[in-house]
Amino acid sequence: MGARTDEDMDEDDVFKALADASRRRLLDGLNARNGQTLRELCAGLDMTRQSVSKHLAVLEAAGLVTAMRRGREKLHYLDAAPINAIADRWMSRYDRHRARALADLKTALEQAPMTASEFVYTTYINTTPERLWQALTDPAFTRGYWGVSFETDWKPGSTITWHEEGATTADPEQVVLEADPGRRLSYTWHTFTPEWAKSVGVDEETRRRLMAEPRSTVTFDIEPAGETVKLTVVHRAGEALLDMSRHGWPHVLSGLKTLLETGAPLPSV
Repeated sequence: MGARTDEDMDEDDVFKALADASRRRLLDGLNARNGQTLRELCAGLDMTRQSVSKHLAVLEAAGLVTAMRRGREKLHYLDAAPINAIADRWMSRYDRHRARALADLKTALEQAPMTASEFVYTTYINTTPERLWQALTDPAFTRGYWGVSFETDWKPGSTITWHEEGATTADPEQVVLEADPGRRLSYTWHTFTPEWAKSVGVDEETRRRLMAEPRSTVTFDIEPAGETVKLTVVHRAGEALLDMSRHGWPHVLSGLKTLLETGAPLPSV
């Protein structure tokens, strides 16, 4: 028998975490409402606070849950990345009928309900915090994996002009919120102009739905994690944009990871 790969061991952690019914109930709770405290997760569960903490630790170790501090509170978020990775690996090898259970699980975990207001995604990249920061801010990088470039000095309060698919989007409300190089980056999302919509193929009805929502924000948290860097992306948005984000962000972040680790962009599909 061949040696077990890191990928096999990572999948073992995910499958073992999902094998427990109590942990699946915790994931169900986060799927219903992402970003909950330990106290909120304990409510309605026939488990002690200590038991819930232990289950959350297993889910965090498997990468299924990400915890972030918000002031004095510690909020827990469902993370679809491990499910995406398993589904991509196994669904490419077996027919749809034999992989249906896994596909259903991936869909359930990846698609938060309409009442959710945040999309959270965590990935680990074999790079440095400095290099990752450059990849998030330097147009030479962002064009390569995202097809977007930003025109700004990346100082809090500065405006950001977006360039995407030949469209230029500028607005006084497109601003840098936080910029701590190598640690944290946050900014408001762009305005959904008719020019932007035409360039990316968004119909007018969808554009109007996007415009009717409050302006969204995206935050990138960067943390060293051994020989890798942990990147957590939190996109706070309205229903229409979140629906688009759930499909768009995994592809963007896979492209970012691939570019940093191989030096080449993700192949087009």
